[in-house]
Amino acid sequence: MTAPTARTTATAAQSTTAPASAAQAAETRRRVPAPTGPIPVPPSGAPRLDVGLVTEMLLGDWADVRRAARESARRPELHRPEDVTVAEHRARVLEQMHLLAAEEMSHRMLPESLGGPNDNGGNVAAFAELVVADPSLQIKAGVQWGLFTSAILQLGTAEHHERWIPDAMSLKTPGAFAMTEIGHGSDVQSLATTATYDPETEEWVIRTPFRAAWKDYLGNAALHARAATVFARLITRGVDHGVHCFYVPVRDEDGNLLPGVRSEDDGPKGGLNGIDNGRLAFDDVRIPRTNLLNRYGDVAPDGTYTSPIDSPGRRFFTMLGTLVQGRVSLDGSANRAAQLALHIAITYASQRRQFTGASATEETVLLDYQSHLARLLPKLAATYAGAFAHEELLHAFDDVFSGRGDSPEAREDLETLAAALKPTSTRLALDTIQECREACGGQGFLAENRLVGLHQDLDVYATFEGDNTVLLQLVSKRLLADYTGELRSIDRAGIGRYIAQRAETLSRRHTPWNRLVQSAADAGRPRRSSESLRLPEFQEQMLSERARVKVEEVALALRPAAGKEPAEAAAIVNKHQVELLDAARAHADLVRWRAFSSAVGAVADDGTRAVLTDLRDLFGLTVIHDDLAWFLLDGMMSLQRGRTVARDIRRLLWRLRPHALDLVAAFDLQPEHVRAPIALGAERERQAEAAAHARSERARADAPISEKALKRTHRKG
Repeated sequence: MTAPTARTTATAAQSTTAPASAAQAAETRRRVPAPTGPIPVPPSGAPRLDVGLVTEMLLGDWADVRRAARESARRPELHRPEDVTVAEHRARVLEQMHLLAAEEMSHRMLPESLGGPNDNGGNVAAFAELVVADPSLQIKAGVQWGLFTSAILQLGTAEHHERWIPDAMSLKTPGAFAMTEIGHGSDVQSLATTATYDPETEEWVIRTPFRAAWKDYLGNAALHARAATVFARLITRGVDHGVHCFYVPVRDEDGNLLPGVRSEDDGPKGGLNGIDNGRLAFDDVRIPRTNLLNRYGDVAPDGTYTSPIDSPGRRFFTMLGTLVQGRVSLDGSANRAAQLALHIAITYASQRRQFTGASATEETVLLDYQSHLARLLPKLAATYAGAFAHEELLHAFDDVFSGRGDSPEAREDLETLAAALKPTSTRLALDTIQECREACGGQGFLAENRLVGLHQDLDVYATFEGDNTVLLQLVSKRLLADYTGELRSIDRAGIGRYIAQRAETLSRRHTPWNRLVQSAADAGRPRRSSESLRLPEFQEQMLSERARVKVEEVALALRPAAGKEPAEAAAIVNKHQVELLDAARAHADLVRWRAFSSAVGAVADDGTRAVLTDLRDLFGLTVIHDDLAWFLLDGMMSLQRGRTVARDIRRLLWRLRPHALDLVAAFDLQPEHVRAPIALGAERERQAEAAAHARSERARADAPISEKALKRTHRKG
């Protein structure tokens, strides 16, 4: 193993139980070589980031839980193996799962009635840290405890908890979460598997009616599951009461399939091959009446159905809402994976040298190229925004699932926030890992440097626990509902005037006159224009107005759907689906920007606040720049300011360059987490060897003369 870099050494020296001291942070900065070339290095006394302070900010309110989980993730026995077969990887992950079970890894999720601390936020915070050890282990743990066990806990009652949860927690009963079907995917409400009640035997008959109704992509289903929480249509007395959840044994103690249960192996996948994903089907499998997880719907021995929620639609969404934990977990782990990728790529870019444009004797560090900064630093800013937004999501989740802040409104807000952030963070993680891979060139393509494997394992994050596109549709529907709710607060006489006024306002934004007025105000004042862009009030206004206007535009476009037949209404909505998704993304951007701004506002240290403000501005201006055409076409920004956005982003890249290593050091990734040679000293050693060789060659009296140098000498002569 090569020696760690100065940055990594400094990071590793930080205690896992306390933040780095000011002296440690100063020593860290002293040991990092100053960048060469055109990058402006802040003079002594200029703003500097307190690495330990920012680490504490990112650790959040579950800091101790995260530290303990990070310490666990350093252990070699939990790390992702390389160069193993699918079968070997699955066997290793199962062994790792037993280690986690013995250490009661998910004990925090249990309520007091089951001997736990009811710390749901802490449970998810710890879960996210497993991604740096092995994403396969993390997701298999999520299947076992975050889905299978959680379904029993959230959808079952005390009797079910006592019967099944202890064995699920100890891994005596490995389980599968059997919701998704081949034919319907994310459309859970249309699942075809049936559970028909037989009052004569007081049993449920679980049946898979056709091939496309097979449960698929199920972790643990191919080999290890002994039971499954199966989602099926509850039918009793000839009435279909919609999708409910049932506890169904699928294998005996020896691992043999039980009568009527069929299973297939999904085989090798694009990633996460430590998980035995598979399919399950049921040929009239009979289970006891009491195996229905009946918190939200029950059936008496005579077949009578009752539910505390009268509306079938609201009942269905309430049941699914209890399973939001998966989306919250993926949001946190995607952010952590992006942090790991950025740590590797930025560390490498601070050491790798390429081309001699700035010096005759020394090549330029990659991170001193503007193009390289433009590739990595906006992703770094977005990852910080995502981390702060996740902390807010975690609090919302913990408030609801602990019962302290549980209400229908709070659950709806939680579901919407999770549905906005999970697609955003998982897409950002994939884009960030890919950009980091390319930014490391051929080194990034080597398996030992982890970026390729990380991308493979996280690829499916975009489509499981809710396909990203479907989740964004859910967000847009909630935004439209909220907009409609605002209109309901206006009396009937005023509703027409309100809509007409808003329509007129939106129309004016599209006229050239409005833009001409703004252009005249900005003419000849580029500095003032730039200063305005950096104001948090301006960024808030731009991003909040963008989010609101995009919802308004869609709402007005969908007005003709009101009162239409269902097919006609669906066709109108379908014509505006792209705009609906765009509105949801705008909402997610606003949520992240506000979370970042809130975190910056709480920083007392002047230097840290200055650096994080620049990073927040980079995030905000990048979001605006990415949708600049919309801002210009909608008349919300003049051409002068539109041009200034790109210039300000470039200025921020230079300002943030000296702080890049500090910003990734704050992610608190130890060498055992990183495990990528190019970020642990291998590249620094190569560069030191090359520099020593070049010095030695220049010092030789008999060193060969460069043909270019010789020609230059002749020309001068």
